[in-house]
Amino acid sequence: MKAPPFEYVRAESSAHAAESLREFGTDSRILAGGQSLIPLMSIRLASPSHLIDIGRADDLSFISADNGSVAIGAGARQWTVEHDATVLAKVPLLAAAIGRSGQVPIRHRGTVVGSIAHGDPSAEIPAAFLAHGGSVVAERVGSTRSIPAADFFQGAYMTALEDDELVREVRLDVWPDGTGHAFEEFSHSHESWPVVTAAVLVEMNGDAVARASIVMSGVAGTPTKASQAEANLVGQVPTEETIADIAAIAAADLEPFSDVFGSGKYRKKVAAAMVRRALTTALSRSGGQS
Repeated sequence: MKAPPFEYVRAESSAHAAESLREFGTDSRILAGGQSLIPLMSIRLASPSHLIDIGRADDLSFISADNGSVAIGAGARQWTVEHDATVLAKVPLLAAAIGRSGQVPIRHRGTVVGSIAHGDPSAEIPAAFLAHGGSVVAERVGSTRSIPAADFFQGAYMTALEDDELVREVRLDVWPDGTGHAFEEFSHSHESWPVVTAAVLVEMNGDAVARASIVMSGVAGTPTKASQAEANLVGQVPTEETIADIAAIAAADLEPFSDVFGSGKYRKKVAAAMVRRALTTALSRSGGQS
């Protein structure tokens, strides 16, 4: 099936894109890499009247670090971000998630911001973004606003963006040097659609856990933060038994959806296993496992 007819607009800047959104209204959509939107259009699940292409907007393809965060512009390709020295040094969990987010040709065209703005509840990049914490910078004509990562995802393919806003950039909080990270994913074949993922960050204070972030995807309508498990892990000197207990707590209250990739009950068991593996790896990288 082919996409329905649409008008094409090439935005020269983020301001031009915002002005186009205001001009063409709620039927217009932002196009960055097109790896999510174009397939939806091809099967007629999306039929925008105007596509506003930001792929060549010079002010949106940036990666920078300042004030304790890493900023990624809406035009930055996943492959570029995945291999960027600043990202690898300061937010390696994001690079690990990108590496699992699709085949190489997709990562060459797709954007990090596009994946986050799309809001797929099973996707890898939103889980890593939420695990790091930070914010989405949304732009409309004449103003910008910052949306905390914890408030951005509101349901399956639903976000806090208004109709006349585009995501200019995302900002990820940088955790201290020595923080352990790990991204685990279960899928039915290599580079196929993820069933469940787990994104983990662990900061140590000596032998005890000082701070932890545990996020799962594929278990609810949004990426899901395991707040109770995080709280229970803090202050612990972790062992294999501790890790297993924390993983069980992370999955305990989940009520996952069922689909062709697995039942809700199956996803819940897989979630505990992915969290256990991710915690084990993150703690090992931080030097914190007994």
